[in-house]
Amino acid sequence: MTVVIIGKAERLAGEAYAPPSKAYTQRMLIAAALSDGTSKISNPLIADDTEAALRAVKALGAKVTAAEDCWKVEGAKPLKVAETLIDCGESGATLRFMIPVAALAPEPSIFLLGESLERRPIEPLLQCLKDLGVETFSRHIGGRASIYVRGGGIRGGKTSIRGDISSQFISGLMFACPLAQTDTEIAITTPLESKGYVQMTKAVIAEHGIRVLISEALDRIYIPARQNYEPCDHKVPGDFSSAAFLLAAAAITRSNVSVGNLDYASVQDDKAIVNILNRMGAKCHVQPDSVKVEGEHGKLEAVDVDARDIPDLVPVCAALACYAEGTSKIYGAQRLRYKESDRLLALHLELKKMGADITINEDGLTVKGPCAMQGATIDPHNDHRIAMACAIAALGAAGETRIQNAECVRKSYPQFFNDLRALGVDVIGGEFDR
Repeated sequence: MTVVIIGKAERLAGEAYAPPSKAYTQRMLIAAALSDGTSKISNPLIADDTEAALRAVKALGAKVTAAEDCWKVEGAKPLKVAETLIDCGESGATLRFMIPVAALAPEPSIFLLGESLERRPIEPLLQCLKDLGVETFSRHIGGRASIYVRGGGIRGGKTSIRGDISSQFISGLMFACPLAQTDTEIAITTPLESKGYVQMTKAVIAEHGIRVLISEALDRIYIPARQNYEPCDHKVPGDFSSAAFLLAAAAITRSNVSVGNLDYASVQDDKAIVNILNRMGAKCHVQPDSVKVEGEHGKLEAVDVDARDIPDLVPVCAALACYAEGTSKIYGAQRLRYKESDRLLALHLELKKMGADITINEDGLTVKGPCAMQGATIDPHNDHRIAMACAIAALGAAGETRIQNAECVRKSYPQFFNDLRALGVDVIGGEFDR
């Protein structure tokens, strides 16, 4: 167990750089692995979740070599038989994207699930695959949950799925069904949430020559069959969901901080953090390749946040709300109960330890600020975003905050504590290789 200690910060300064996007890295890798030829991915994120995706594509025959911040991916055309169990770790995206892809392999594949994945929804995706002619079932191997995928191809046809459980189910089908035997039609039976991630998947596979038709109402997806992935070179943009913690750190400490490696034109709904910070009273400026916060202008003001399309911003918004004048309401976040942790409950428990006036309901949180925040010992519930949210909440809290099991940040942002330290935060520990 790694413990990181964070002290109150009076003022931060300088420039940090957003880590590469986890969501883009995983999508570009899978599209490259399905391509007939060699693709290059520049500036990939090296973290626990992207390493899970690497294990999965390699198991199915892709060849990946790394040199000078670039992955060269030789596609598995055709996919090969997975000779080993595919360990997804705690990566929900890897599991949900790769189960449909594994159905295209000629023989069965078996996915091993990390502890948190066993609690996260997967059945809706398996039911869709059953509709499309794919056989799967769940079982335990050596005490760990696993999912067996028979392989042999995807027949195609019609299926339906809810849009408010996980957009990753839909992205997984979008990766695999272009290689199905017949066209696929997916009806989305409830309003689609996190729609930006579906659009991100569509944009990435389009660069590989794949056509997917999404209705204007986002309630129907049509995927023509027997397409071919073409190789493509990518550069991974910076991650707004990770950068949000650095931008919020500047706002909480009323500091001027610039975060580079951010392209506001990229398909990332989490760039909404810029608008949220501006609404709260922290001046946030978008520049060609960075975002700058001028936080010295006054107190933060409460804000209401609809989290249906930006669930990953809920932890950072909850931390910000602790320092804002008035009552902030975060709603539309029911799906956060099925992340690495019950993220709503974890935020409620841990921020309350620090003195937050916070209440929880079925789909969100209410925070009455400003709160008299105090240092505390934090259990991040093995959830990277809880650890990072409490770390930035600690910047305005009296005394020291001890974050237990802080290594969980390696899931998406291994350099998080180093970047806080570079901006002037008093951080003890938290130096991770990845």
